[in-house]
Amino acid sequence: MYDSKTNALVENKWIHVQGSKINSVEDFIEVPDDVEFIDLSDYTVLPGLIDAHTHVLFSQEASEDFAEHSVKSLMMETDALRALRGFKRAKSYLDVGITSIKDLGNSGLFLDVALRDAIEEGTVAGPRIFASGPIMGAAGGQIYGVSPQHQDLIDLEYRIIKSVDDAKNAVREHVNQNVDLIKICADNLPNNTVLSVEEMKAIVQTAHSHKLTVTAHCVTNASAWNAVEAGVDGIEHGFNIADSTLTKMAEKNIFLVPTENSRAYMNTYAQLLGHSSGEELPWINKYLQAMENRLSKAIQLNVPIVAGSDNYTDIGTTRGQSSQDMFRTYYEAGMSPLDILQSATYISAVHLKKENEIGQLIPGANADIIAVKGNLSKDFVNSIETIVFVMKGGKVYRNVAE
Repeated sequence: MYDSKTNALVENKWIHVQGSKINSVEDFIEVPDDVEFIDLSDYTVLPGLIDAHTHVLFSQEASEDFAEHSVKSLMMETDALRALRGFKRAKSYLDVGITSIKDLGNSGLFLDVALRDAIEEGTVAGPRIFASGPIMGAAGGQIYGVSPQHQDLIDLEYRIIKSVDDAKNAVREHVNQNVDLIKICADNLPNNTVLSVEEMKAIVQTAHSHKLTVTAHCVTNASAWNAVEAGVDGIEHGFNIADSTLTKMAEKNIFLVPTENSRAYMNTYAQLLGHSSGEELPWINKYLQAMENRLSKAIQLNVPIVAGSDNYTDIGTTRGQSSQDMFRTYYEAGMSPLDILQSATYISAVHLKKENEIGQLIPGANADIIAVKGNLSKDFVNSIETIVFVMKGGKVYRNVAE
């Protein structure tokens, strides 16, 4: 069994589940006569995994332009259709042992909250969703090139911040819709607009007063530095983050969610763009090397790493299978298997302030339990992708015996 808090594999344990919760975790002696027993002794048992950066209400083809697809989706995809498609994507996470996701916008006007509620009440099956609602950003959001007379379309996807006072009110609006956290875009590249430090501080202070965390999309180092100065709880992406910013993040215990992809994923992506499967693409090597360097530096500086995929491009697999690529990515970049597991369980749960509910196999936690086949230490990628058992909230969704 994987003990995510101590980051160690332990043996000879049994987990007593009662209803939707874990009742106890004890040394195994014998099976009582009056219980239903699930034997996973041939496998490694883990807490349900967490993908801390998803967009289940959004999908695009590799060849599509993000802005054009976003506008097309807003104009031609009804909320009902979008929600149903989002449900199908969300459900696929359970198939791969991901029992919780942090969904970060691109989800219309709180469709992520609606899907979360439908899953929680049992109307549909899916992972636990921690929903941000519409992303808060500067003028234009991330949808670039929209003409002035159609800027109102952007308001259907983003909460555009117009001032410090408006930033405070935006948080109040989200609180009123019962979001789980706040997501901001510190920068809007390729749009040139950014949130000011004062606006971000207003968002953070208001969110924290309502006991909500704030995580910031950042591409440039300047925006990441400003977000850290504003007091955010986490940085998403941080593609061009500098060592000085990482150092500041470590000092303030601010999480980094590196959202990158493996070489196999990038090769598939390149093929979908029309490149030959055997073609050497220098930009892929450059991309992978930059990602590895940044992740290594963040780990060296003791920045808490939280696992997140950000995979919203259709590469011919389910969304859950696409999300699994984050494990391969971090492994190829040099993270150890157990450190990757901890980033996708305990550290992620701490990031969500839910470490007593998810991400650990401890008494009182939700009974989110999975099992994998293989040796995680010696054959990590194949093992973490070979899911044989999935339980979420005490309900079995996948069983090795079936």
